[in-house]
Amino acid sequence: MKGNVKWYDRVKGYGFIQTEDNKDIFVHRTGLEGIKVLETGQPVEFEVEEREKGPVAVKVRKAE
Repeated sequence: MKGNVKWYDRVKGYGFIQTEDNKDIFVHRTGLEGIKVLETGQPVEFEVEEREKGPVAVKVRKAE
């Protein structure tokens, strides 16, 4: 899946990615692969896992 970082709090280590169909997906620093932090507007690729509290972005990496 592809999207852009909507916002990311470096201190707290979480934020949201907006998908191409305008859905917001929660992202936590533990879901990042090959990058340490995310920047607002940054294009990313990721997978989505369904969890108790809703969908979570995992395997988040820079878009190619």
